[in-house]
Amino acid sequence: MAIVRWEPFRDLVGLQDRMNRLFDESFRGLTRGAAEEDWALGGTWAPAVDIYEQEGHIVLKAELPGVDPHDVDIRLENNVLTLRGERKVDNDVTRDNYHRVERAYGAFTRSFTLPTVVDQEHIKADYKDGVLKVTLPKREEAKPKQISISVNK
Repeated sequence: MAIVRWEPFRDLVGLQDRMNRLFDESFRGLTRGAAEEDWALGGTWAPAVDIYEQEGHIVLKAELPGVDPHDVDIRLENNVLTLRGERKVDNDVTRDNYHRVERAYGAFTRSFTLPTVVDQEHIKADYKDGVLKVTLPKREEAKPKQISISVNK
């Protein structure tokens, strides 16, 4: 028989996560207004983003399916990276033909404070398969260096 450590708050944290998901899913559609123009705008939305470090770079990946890359604006000011853009409604389909609208449309803005180690002159952005990838290289002086130890006898 294995001894299992009792963690009294583990179940509580899991319950909190499930409740947060429930509220997020339940209230997602309530931002849409009843006015004719509101159904198309879909309220505000924010793309999901991952930020990680890889090989001397900070990489930001944003999920932007259905967003034209020409409708995305990327700016870096005072170490704050801002993504702005818009997912537009398909005008080929009229409102009466929709059975369900779950995807959010309209403008979005996301801002991220970056460390001061970013080399602002060599930032690169790529868009592929609905994913925007922004590569922010670190300045050379900010990269870790190996220091050798000399032994005196």
